[in-house]
Amino acid sequence: MLEISELRKRFAGGPDAPDGKLALDGIGFAVRPGRMFGFVGANGAGKTTTMRIVMGVLQADSGSVSWQGRPLRHDDRRRFGYMPEERGLYQKMRVAEQIAYFGRLHGMSAAAARKATEDLMERLGVAERRNDPVQALSLGNQQRVQLAVALVHDPEVLVLDEPFSGLDPIAVDALATALQERCGSGVPVIFSSHQLELVERLCDSVGIVAAGRMVATGAVAELRSAAGDTLRVVVRDAAPGWPDGLPGAVTVSGDRHILRTTSGDDQEILRRALKAGRVEHFGVERPTLTEIFKEAVT
Repeated sequence: MLEISELRKRFAGGPDAPDGKLALDGIGFAVRPGRMFGFVGANGAGKTTTMRIVMGVLQADSGSVSWQGRPLRHDDRRRFGYMPEERGLYQKMRVAEQIAYFGRLHGMSAAAARKATEDLMERLGVAERRNDPVQALSLGNQQRVQLAVALVHDPEVLVLDEPFSGLDPIAVDALATALQERCGSGVPVIFSSHQLELVERLCDSVGIVAAGRMVATGAVAELRSAAGDTLRVVVRDAAPGWPDGLPGAVTVSGDRHILRTTSGDDQEILRRALKAGRVEHFGVERPTLTEIFKEAVT
């Protein structure tokens, strides 16, 4: 298990900010083997700083990162797969040559690196571009190559910073499938993303960070359940004033009156709605991760 505990980090300031910037203020979470953890937050919330500390690019002021119950070491990080926010590919290097080169940097033999490269290019859909320089590829294909670089040495942990940024739906599905395969083999996966629908679909658990603090964390289903249910009622051609006195808020869209409420007598609400017009929808809904995120960070 990968455990991040009470990370704090302050960057030095300048003349206009002598106290610097507090980037992390007690960030902590854990990712178990074979689980995918979605790390979400606004730009500047602390996601990239956390990942850089995990990978040893930055040093925390305090707190700890542990792997398998002991402090994370340099040798451990060599067995991790990392996809940085600023992509680290050599633009003039050919695709296959580049993936194999990074495999060699991780200590693989030339033969093992070549085999892993061929397997990954096929799986990620870039085999036909093996001899093209990276700069000739689309953004989506460059992302696939970057993921192959992170996967080539069969890492024990994956740490990916915005891996789905700017991808078309086909590329998203290819990357998502590759990550799910790694999770299925027991690899813990952490990735950050602004695409909350994707996080909700892929991740077992999620951490929501704001201003360097973890404001919500847990299994996606548990967070949705804890946020509470909302009764949504849609009435078409409703009589004016029908929801007067009922709890909740009503919005009007064309000939539809939409009532949302978290309290009240549902049978009374249904009776009023049926009397007012044609009930198009009456049901309980749980908030999406996007709605939970907006509530948590405001």
